[in-house]
Amino acid sequence: MSWSWSYERSAGSEGDERSQGFPTQSDAETWIGESWRELLESGVMSVVLMEDERTVYGPMGLNPA
Repeated sequence: MSWSWSYERSAGSEGDERSQGFPTQSDAETWIGESWRELLESGVMSVVLMEDERTVYGPMGLNPA
C-alpha cells in the first residue's frame, strides 16, 4: 500500500497532482507537517490524504488558522 497527498490548488480542483508515495500513514503525515509551507507558497490550497486510490481524509486546508 502506498500513501500520498493529492493537491488542490483551488476549491474542488483535486487533480492528478500528488506528492511522492510513502510507506506508512505516519510517514505521509510527518512529511506534510514539514512541507506544508512550501506547498502553500507554490499555490496548493489544501491536500487530501490517499491510501492508493482511497480517500482517507481531507480536504485539509494549508492556510494557518
